[in-house]
Amino acid sequence: MPWANTVVETEVPEWGRGRTVWHYARLVPGHGGTALDEDFLSGLVEAVPGALHQLSRLSLDRVYLACTSAAFTQSDRLAEVTAGSQVRVVSAFEAILVQLRECDARKIALVTPYPRDITEVEVIQFAERGVLVTGSASLGLADGYAEVTLNQQAALVDQLGKEAVQQADAIVLSCTGWPTQAAITMLRRRLGRLVTSSNAAIAQHALGSAREPHR
Repeated sequence: MPWANTVVETEVPEWGRGRTVWHYARLVPGHGGTALDEDFLSGLVEAVPGALHQLSRLSLDRVYLACTSAAFTQSDRLAEVTAGSQVRVVSAFEAILVQLRECDARKIALVTPYPRDITEVEVIQFAERGVLVTGSASLGLADGYAEVTLNQQAALVDQLGKEAVQQADAIVLSCTGWPTQAAITMLRRRLGRLVTSSNAAIAQHALGSAREPHR
């Protein structure tokens, strides 16, 4: 996971319901920054082999890349750097796709904290994998995702508009770096449909279940 990410270690174990044991390695980009830009994303992927080496002496069932945006913006390079891994590497973006497929959710409404151009790339990447994005909204932030509030997330969903939400089979809160447990609970009750996030999808993938996370 990105070296400044403090949310993964909070959310994923709670959703694991005591059935999984998690080990962590931090990805530090070469320039040592934390703002989401091209250098940061490519730097995270380049750091993956070193992280895999840190974990190589552990008996693992799977390794997850807990950065959604690095996976969908650097997919080809990620495949190259993980090709020699002795354990399967699953990205947060792939985990979301698996959950959507198993729930037969082919249309989604997408909300992110990312800069708008990164969100637009994600919309395209979903479409290329057979998932239609009915609407998207983003906070336009390059950093500070852990401080995003529930009210901000609710406002993002409101920005989508009623039609986009009604047409969607699921709502996706993309990014491992912002807290989503409370948002998932609130939005599921309010909207009455599947709501998932990057961290929720990782946890559910590890559990071998596409069900929504429970509190």
